[in-house]
Amino acid sequence: MKKDLSSQIKLDRIPRRYYNPDSEIELTALRREEKINTYIFETAPEGAAYIASQVVKYIKRYVERKGKCVIAGGAGNSTHSVYAELIKMHKNGEVDFNDVVFFNISEFFPLNPEGPSTLARLRTIFLDHVNIKPENIFTINPEVTKDTMFEYCQAYEQQIADQGGIDVALCEIGANGNIAFNEPGTPASSYCRLVLLGNQARHNVAKDYKIEEAPTTAVTLGIANVTAAHRVLAMAWGENSANIIYKTVEGEPSPAVPASFLQGHPHVKVVTDLGGAEDLTRISHPWKVTSCEWTDKLIRRAIVWLCNMTGKPILKLTDKDYNDWGLGELLALYGSAYNVNIKVFNELQHTITGWPGGKPNADDTYRPERANPYPKRVIVFSPHPDDDVISMGGTLKRLVDQHHDVHVAYETSGNIAVGDEDMMRYFLMMDKIAPQFGFAAAGYDKLSKEVHEFVADKKPGDMDSADIREIKTMIRQAEATIACNYIGVKPGNIHFLRLPFYETGTIKKGELEQRDVDIVKKLLQDVKPQQIFVAGDLADPHGTHKVCTDAVLAAIDELIDEPWMKDCRIWMYRGAWAEWEIDHIEMAVPISPEELRFKRNSILKHQSQMENAPFLGDDDRLFWQRAEERNRGTAQLYEGLGLASYEAIEAFVEYHPIR
Repeated sequence: MKKDLSSQIKLDRIPRRYYNPDSEIELTALRREEKINTYIFETAPEGAAYIASQVVKYIKRYVERKGKCVIAGGAGNSTHSVYAELIKMHKNGEVDFNDVVFFNISEFFPLNPEGPSTLARLRTIFLDHVNIKPENIFTINPEVTKDTMFEYCQAYEQQIADQGGIDVALCEIGANGNIAFNEPGTPASSYCRLVLLGNQARHNVAKDYKIEEAPTTAVTLGIANVTAAHRVLAMAWGENSANIIYKTVEGEPSPAVPASFLQGHPHVKVVTDLGGAEDLTRISHPWKVTSCEWTDKLIRRAIVWLCNMTGKPILKLTDKDYNDWGLGELLALYGSAYNVNIKVFNELQHTITGWPGGKPNADDTYRPERANPYPKRVIVFSPHPDDDVISMGGTLKRLVDQHHDVHVAYETSGNIAVGDEDMMRYFLMMDKIAPQFGFAAAGYDKLSKEVHEFVADKKPGDMDSADIREIKTMIRQAEATIACNYIGVKPGNIHFLRLPFYETGTIKKGELEQRDVDIVKKLLQDVKPQQIFVAGDLADPHGTHKVCTDAVLAAIDELIDEPWMKDCRIWMYRGAWAEWEIDHIEMAVPISPEELRFKRNSILKHQSQMENAPFLGDDDRLFWQRAEERNRGTAQLYEGLGLASYEAIEAFVEYHPIR
């Protein structure tokens, strides 16, 4: 089973010379917008291997110079692959840690023996596997109190000074630009201290350490401590890191992005992969810093950017606009602005279709989907029991109305997202209905009493009982069924897969396993679809979308040689957390005002997920509001480029199985 296919999705082909050119001169030109030396590798493992090689080089250099090397290291997820490489190099005899002194860069406070610990994590992933002397490992003393915190932090800094200062700081650039636990708002002058962890940091800690309740405070080295190191190696991987990498490397130094203070250091290296680098100028807008290898997608991106810069629609761009904004190469390639304009305009026009399943008996040469077969067997995979209508409710309705055989597969129960108040609404109603209509029975009375007592005594972090989880599952299934009925999906075509990885009863979920993939495979084999829709919304902050998508892609990978798969196309949707960039969109389905209201009503059928849904993230808007604003935003973008004006648009990108 291939577990992580979603992370291998590459929407662009990035020429190697943009991120790993042959000459230093070309690299200098590419880095024109970058204020930190940034090293980009095709994959995270390649980047981790590079960092490890740098650490080994510095260890040998400082041990030779002064008899030891002092490393300050963090336990962030991005560092784990680096530590794994260092362990491998140690076992191969390439590096000796006997003269290494290690300082833990941060630790939770108070340190509960049964709670999470960054040092414990560091021991598991690194320290216990190399020959660093125990007396050379320094960390936060678990016996420190708030009353002694100030003096202790000064003493910790003195320990660093006594060792001659930090030679190498090895750290992750966090999701909100944090270094260690220095969160947004941290000044450049901050030193070792006690800090309060924000909501995002606590969520990440709970997820990373697989716990329900994360600590609220921690002790951390400050920005000034990190930047005092002789060498700093900072890293982050994946597309979710792209925006913060951009702000760190190309933005202005600001307390809003603490990692941006690394810009003032003479010996910093930021290392990332292509996913993490995708917002950097040399990857996202390479025409600003070099001559380009022009692909259709890059041309489309450049022209959309030019329209934004000039405030003009595509067909009004002139030769002067191209030259003024550094896109003269395209004039040389295509002869005139008109030729480029027409090319890009037609490409975008051809993405628009009111027939997401293909228009029967029509010339499909320039259509996103095939005319035949018609009607198609379609499966829409929905991670939670509302992602289908949130992300593609208008398209789903179109597919049904155009007589395709549409199946909706809800991959998880979503029970953890049902609040106790929403559940109790049903019990309060049933408590009155049962005796009045003669439904009262010992079994129901017992269940009702247990539920009332459990909810009354429930404390934060308590896991729901098995019965309550089942009841909350029924609520989500009923809401999803009502929404499907409203859209017109046949009752027999609604599938509740309840993938086992999700059914832990807690926020912490299990790992994707073969049994999850087998459930998806069985549905695929039973339906033999000619069209599949799957979540591509991998920015879901709670990770469930990614695991669900990985389950579907793994199942497709194992069935790829089935005859029916040769006649199947796979489309990825977004909507709950992000939207596709226009240069990636391959199918754009217009939604009329009436259809948008219908979509909103479909989302509202999921009543338990309206005002009380616990996982709305940092976005205060409700899901129906997010969906409408994103769909309207996509339509406005098309309109601004000079294409037809629609109320809203849902967008899709085709997935090509990785062989």
